[in-house]
This record gives sequence, structure tokens and C-alpha cells, in this order.
Amino acid sequence: MSIRGRWRVVETPGYDMAVAGAYILFDKDGGEFAFDCLTGSIHGACHGDAVEFGWQGNDEMEPAEGDGWAELKDDGSLEGEICLLNGDNIPFVARRSRLLQQPASLTESQNRRLESMMVAAWTISR
Repeated sequence: MSIRGRWRVVETPGYDMAVAGAYILFDKDGGEFAFDCLTGSIHGACHGDAVEFGWQGNDEMEPAEGDGWAELKDDGSLEGEICLLNGDNIPFVARRSRLLQQPASLTESQNRRLESMMVAAWTISR
């Protein structure tokens, strides 16, 4: 299993940064994260079930940078740390975001029904 994808941050032990919308995203070229007022771009390729990375971004709108790591756990969660240069090491626990999971395929009848609902909504909005 790969760490690539969007992860919803559900815990930041010792910190109050697992707010609604907190996430970390890994893709083939790096990624990004947002934990409350700490945001950053992740540099480096993300392969496999564990990664170490550097990042640059902002902490409370001030320039910030550091490094971090993340690894998949047996229960499917992601654990890691975002480390600020000369600052805190913020641990996190994340779960795969449901928003980016592959959608289920629709049957032909479901596709026809969806299409007719879209046409009806378009007709009403005119």
C-alpha cells in the first residue's frame, strides 16, 4: 500500500492542530499539508509505505521550513511528524480522506437517472 493520496489529520498529540480541514497530501513529486495555521509544500518523491521529506511554508503567516516523516501503520492509519527548523516537532495521526477514494461505478440505469436529474435541474435553473 502506498502513502500517496490525501489524508485527514485526526490527531496531533500534545498540540491542538487537528482542526476541521487539517490534511496532508502526498503525490509522486511531493505534496502539501495544512495543520491549523501551519502550512507547507512537501519536497521530494513519495513512494512506498514510508517517507522522509523536507518542506517550506508558513507558521502563523511567518515563513517556516523543516523536515518530516510519515509511515503507514498496520491498521491503515498514517503516523508521522512535521518538524520545524529550530522549533517544535508536531506528531500527527491521519486517516485516508474519503473525498479522493475511487468512486463506485454506476450501473447503466443509475447513469440514465443521474442524467435525467441533471437535465431537470438545468431546465429549472433557466
